[in-house]
Amino acid sequence: MLKFISVNKGYAQVIELLRLEASAIEHTAKHLDEKSVERAVELLLNCQSKVVVTGVGKSAIIANKIADTMTSTGTVAVFVHSSDALHGSLGVIGNGDVVIALSNSGETEELLAILPSLKQRSVKIISIVGNLNSTLARQSDVVLDASVDQEACPLNLAPTTSTTVALSLGDALAMTVSNLKGWTEDDFAANHPAGRLGKRLTLKVSDLMHESPNPTTAAPGMLAYDALLLMENRPRQISVLPVVADGKSCGLLRLHDIVRSGL
Repeated sequence: MLKFISVNKGYAQVIELLRLEASAIEHTAKHLDEKSVERAVELLLNCQSKVVVTGVGKSAIIANKIADTMTSTGTVAVFVHSSDALHGSLGVIGNGDVVIALSNSGETEELLAILPSLKQRSVKIISIVGNLNSTLARQSDVVLDASVDQEACPLNLAPTTSTTVALSLGDALAMTVSNLKGWTEDDFAANHPAGRLGKRLTLKVSDLMHESPNPTTAAPGMLAYDALLLMENRPRQISVLPVVADGKSCGLLRLHDIVRSGL
């Protein structure tokens, strides 16, 4: 078990814990059952309804993130907190759904309480668990081993390494299914219209240009000062003017060039 150390050795502890979590992910990658993984991917890929990801506590936070990742990459998914499911949210889950259930112990009371209702709805259950002999594992259609030897918590109590492994496994499933579905950059952009990433993929020149019934242009023989007034007197000041001669564009006049000439 890890022991508390002095603050001046904080860097060494951070590095040690990062390596601990990375090692846990590597261990999972080496020991996952191939048939179980293939079956999980098959269920997710062929799901004609939606994927429901559920958990309690820290596992609920991880489950929510996995559901969001799936939804944004081509797999319709929703997060349902297992506790909320006991009080009405089960109505979200229907026949044909695939449920991904997260529990390190595999004995989470609220999650086990909804299993009978899930069975009645003819859903397939994929469990991501740290205990292959647990009740959840025994009642699942597919079991994915997310067990860890040690949490990053110095007391070996707070869910840390175990949640990192569960999240990594969920991400790997989501990305694999997305790739097998042929998800493209254009598909991704359609679900991400905002933010720097979305704009990089979707923003067009037509979205930025200012339309005008009387386009402002300059002529080669126009005084630079008059061109400057044209730029400044527009409803929206512009910094570039097309230069047109005989109805054809022959260049661009930039505000920067005019200002640099001292006008």
